[in-house]
Amino acid sequence: MVRTSGFHPENRSSILRGVTMQKRVFIIHGWGGYPEEGCFPWLKKELENKDFKVYNPAMPNSLRPTIKEWVSFLAKQIGIPDKKTILFGHSIGAQTILRYLESLEESAEIEGVVMLAGWVNLTPIAYEAEEDAKIGSPWIETPINWEKVKKHANKFISIFSDDDSLVPFSDSKIFGEKLGAKIIVEHNKGHFSGSDGITELPSALNSILEIANKS
Repeated sequence: MVRTSGFHPENRSSILRGVTMQKRVFIIHGWGGYPEEGCFPWLKKELENKDFKVYNPAMPNSLRPTIKEWVSFLAKQIGIPDKKTILFGHSIGAQTILRYLESLEESAEIEGVVMLAGWVNLTPIAYEAEEDAKIGSPWIETPINWEKVKKHANKFISIFSDDDSLVPFSDSKIFGEKLGAKIIVEHNKGHFSGSDGITELPSALNSILEIANKS
């Protein structure tokens, strides 16, 4: 298993500061993950210190994620997507974001996406049990309309580790080719999970700031 460890009314209206609205960041954990795992609390705090509104929801049925349930839940969390919205997803959370973008109306557009250990394929070691293969199969076998996804975000950044045992490194090429994503390769970070000891990740923070044009 790729273990990575209702709608907010206030999401609909950002805080106005003069004529500038506060930017929103949604942190979406992965399969078997949770909001307090790994680098997520650190990332949330760092972003809040830089005046972002940050949402880090607990995704439903984390041990048995389905495309329909996760995409629907994410859509409710976000409410109305806009150009002040940035999405950050880890592992299956990254793919959830892609499938959410694919589901949007043609005119909808967000500012950008940062994907941490995102994947469209998995290595055999990712499946700890027979049930895991059944859970993961729809995520791998259900096609993604990459062109449609690209239309709904201004920029994509994908972060990979050169020793991730769960995600084939060749997936980095897919994200680069299909989305025009900027690819960042970290060294010896595993799957960036809490179990890998990753409690801070400057490249994740810097990627969000790059998309938001902040320093």
